[in-house]
Amino acid sequence: MLRNREVRLLLTAMGAIALLAGAAAAVFLSLAAAAFTLIASGLLIGCSLWFTHRRYREIARLSGYLRRISGGDYSLDVRDNEEGELSILKSEIYKVTLRLSEQRSQLQRDKIRLTDAISDISHQLKTPLTSMLMMADLLSDAGLPSAKRAEFTRNLRVQLERIEWLVTSLLKLSKIDAGTVQFKREPLPVGRLIQAALQAVLIPMDVKQQSVSVEGDDSVSFLGDFNWTAEAVINILKNSVEHTPEGGTMAISYSENALFTEIVIADNGPGIPKEDLPYIFNRFYKGKNASEDSVGIGLAMAHSIITSQGGTIEVQSAKGEGTRFRIKFYKQVV
Repeated sequence: MLRNREVRLLLTAMGAIALLAGAAAAVFLSLAAAAFTLIASGLLIGCSLWFTHRRYREIARLSGYLRRISGGDYSLDVRDNEEGELSILKSEIYKVTLRLSEQRSQLQRDKIRLTDAISDISHQLKTPLTSMLMMADLLSDAGLPSAKRAEFTRNLRVQLERIEWLVTSLLKLSKIDAGTVQFKREPLPVGRLIQAALQAVLIPMDVKQQSVSVEGDDSVSFLGDFNWTAEAVINILKNSVEHTPEGGTMAISYSENALFTEIVIADNGPGIPKEDLPYIFNRFYKGKNASEDSVGIGLAMAHSIITSQGGTIEVQSAKGEGTRFRIKFYKQVV
């Protein structure tokens, strides 16, 4: 403590004042008054030193606390219920400690999610890549019949398209997760949105001889991003087409009220088992009825796009009774 220049200056000043006060008391009063003045001044200086030493001890404890925090120990608690600037400082340090602890936990969770995502992506890419390597080896055989060569070439193209779709979808999801996507908020006619989304699934619907009905007023609209919302609706429609049997039907309806705009997409497929319902919007989750080619990312992307625009999506389904997706975009509250 005495190594501090400010403390030494304070002691010098207080000692000089005490001596002057003692001398003045001796000159104008008496020697007894001078002695009393010097004793009182000494006691005051001693109290000041004790108080300063106590503050130094508390500051040293806080310094050690901060060193332990910098080392990753967030379990300490220095709060007290006393008044004073040191108590306020302790409370503020404790608040910062809590925030650092929460940030550390969040970073740890993000790290685990990233590890899981990389593992899932590797697993999803491993199957088509293995298949492509095998077909590439077979194609290198000069004696391979032309029919088989054409079949393997077609399969290679299918696997490449699958990898391209997976990588593109993951890039889109990563942009949404990072918050770098700027969703537009412009009047979006739902009828035009549905027609644009249906164009992407007309061919697979025609192959499976499926039919679709669309019902809704042309005036129905909401504020959103046309391209991104169409992407979400396309993924939901693809899921319905995939799980609706040949000759099956789908029904799309949309309406609007004072609170929200609603889009309902229903099919008469086999339905989703009850145990799968809580997880169908999870990335890379494949339910019991999922096809072998399913990646489990389409519905997750649709969920991210819709919720990022302030909307909600829920699913109602029962085994053997089809599936109904209900999308709501709420009005802006003024």
